[in-house]
Amino acid sequence: MKPPIRRVGNNTLAVYTLWKREVVRFLRQKNRIVGALGTPLVFWLLIGSGVGRSFHAPNGQNYLIYFFPGMMLLILLFTAIFSTISIIEDRREGFLQAVLCAPISRGSIVVSKLLGGTTLGLLQSLIVYFLVLPMGIPFSLERFFGVVLTLALLGMAMTAVGYILAWPLDSVQGYHALMNLLLMPLWLLSGALFPAEGAYGWIKTLIFLNPLYYGLEMLRFWLSPYSSLDLGKLLMYFFITLLFFITMTALSIWVTDKIKVKHP
Repeated sequence: MKPPIRRVGNNTLAVYTLWKREVVRFLRQKNRIVGALGTPLVFWLLIGSGVGRSFHAPNGQNYLIYFFPGMMLLILLFTAIFSTISIIEDRREGFLQAVLCAPISRGSIVVSKLLGGTTLGLLQSLIVYFLVLPMGIPFSLERFFGVVLTLALLGMAMTAVGYILAWPLDSVQGYHALMNLLLMPLWLLSGALFPAEGAYGWIKTLIFLNPLYYGLEMLRFWLSPYSSLDLGKLLMYFFITLLFFITMTALSIWVTDKIKVKHP
């Protein structure tokens, strides 16, 4: 039996079709929208208002403003979790097996999933961004495009991380366990809740080793009037975030190609 012929046109159509399915499926499941968008907003309001004046944010800024970039990062994280968990559901329903048998490359499957998760995370983040602008978030076209680029890179990278965790699993419960063990600490150690400079030595080291820290600092540069990041550091943080995105995407494609899919 001859192997299926994989053409560029097949891959392009597959990416578009699977991306569209991902977006439509997510938007139809209202509970996922509430979970991905509502949970970070609740975190932001409760933690930001609860901490209030007891936390001395850098440059004396309002803690809600300081925490806002971290909340947008959390929206991307939850969207990545909810979008990649569908890999396990698709496997149970038999849809994933049908896609794997189609004459398309494994990379097309990965790209469509990453684009779908990033599109959803970006849309939800920008909705919150425009809603919070009147609270003192600086706005200009330059800052807006900087926010969009940073969110897109972070969204792709975090969706890729969720993809890598979800691909070998056949249990939603197992995925949630890994999420609590790995993804949430990754966010907590990004500097979202507190500045790295004031942390204990070993915590500070973990924060600086966390690639999300550099993406978050870029977000803070575009979203906060109090950011002290200079242009040189901004470019360095951009390349670190870009390298994180490329590495996670390449690893996602490798995982899809090399790791045998478990059937429930």
